[in-house]
Amino acid sequence: MAKYRQGRINEEMYKEAAQIMRTVKDPRISGAFVSVTGVEVTPDLKYAKIFYSHLHGEPKEIAKGLKAANGYFRTQLAKNLNLRVTPELTFVEDSSIAYGAKIEKIISGFTYTTQPEDETAEEEKDEADNSGSESENE
Repeated sequence: MAKYRQGRINEEMYKEAAQIMRTVKDPRISGAFVSVTGVEVTPDLKYAKIFYSHLHGEPKEIAKGLKAANGYFRTQLAKNLNLRVTPELTFVEDSSIAYGAKIEKIISGFTYTTQPEDETAEEEKDEADNSGSESENE
């Protein structure tokens, strides 16, 4: 199977999974603002990992809610996608958004000090004058 086909299927499953996530009525999922961040399908299209992130809620409860909604997800994917076999789904928490927020917090903690351009230009001119006068004195 060509690599580009697998990429197209990943993208279509991502779009559909994001739509389906909005329709899930389980309070563990709907109350936690869970969103799909990516999908990876195996080359044989038998298994798929759905990566998700959340803003609120207990991660273990959200994982239980998604596991309970697994059948609903597969049914909806089978209805909406024209695939010979609907893959078995595995939900994986995506921590990259939280990691990115942590890095951004660290970076924003740094303070940058810069010199105004006028002072920098004067210092460079003084250094050039000093080096030129030193070579004349020798």
